[in-house]
Amino acid sequence: MKFILKQHIILGLVMLFILNFACAQHKSVVELDTEIVSTYLDSLKTKLKLKWPKNHTVNLVFHGHSVPTGYTTGGVLDRLNAYPYRTLKKVNDFYPYSVVNTITTSIGGEQAEQGAKRFKDEVLNHKPDVLFIDYGLNDRSIGLERAKVAWEQMIQEALAYGTKVILLTPTPDLIEDLASDETPLAQHSEQIRALAKKYNVGLVDNYTLFKALAAVQPLRGYMSQNNHINQKGHQFVADAIFEYFKL
Repeated sequence: MKFILKQHIILGLVMLFILNFACAQHKSVVELDTEIVSTYLDSLKTKLKLKWPKNHTVNLVFHGHSVPTGYTTGGVLDRLNAYPYRTLKKVNDFYPYSVVNTITTSIGGEQAEQGAKRFKDEVLNHKPDVLFIDYGLNDRSIGLERAKVAWEQMIQEALAYGTKVILLTPTPDLIEDLASDETPLAQHSEQIRALAKKYNVGLVDNYTLFKALAAVQPLRGYMSQNNHINQKGHQFVADAIFEYFKL
């Protein structure tokens, strides 16, 4: 209980830090983002409140690489403590009458081009109500231009299917300078933010959240290795995702 309370306090402080900083520089953009977070899943939240026999299954699909898959270090997985399943726990606790599935279509080591190739057959076939896309860490291997093409393909196909889409900027890699805006991860994060704005879809800005967190405490305590978050890191992401499900 103390751990969970501490996590909520830390996330709240980090969110306040980001909001204050952003409001001072881009007030209108922040207001738009806040509105999306609070209203984007309104129709879904209505469904999640229904009791049997009016309720029905809701599918949350998480598409990406090793982080949502649950890889820790040395090839070891901890799937039930990865953020897709921690998100499921938070949603189920908040909506006790809901029937919610967490489905991971993520593959360790994969980048967005590979994810886009199997998107129709292995992602949309799960009939996602909400789709989360998290490829930023591995997209460094293909560069910004190729990554953008792949992300746009997946976003467009998901929207055409009728799915709500939430994009995730990458969680940290400790070998990169998180304070710099010139690193590959910083550039991919900016591109993901731009795509969320272009398509008017949801955004969980993990990169900015962890950057703000680093100003409060060392990130090593949130990492299982340089590029994989640990249980605390996954809870931090799940708490940020859950902002979309609050009433």
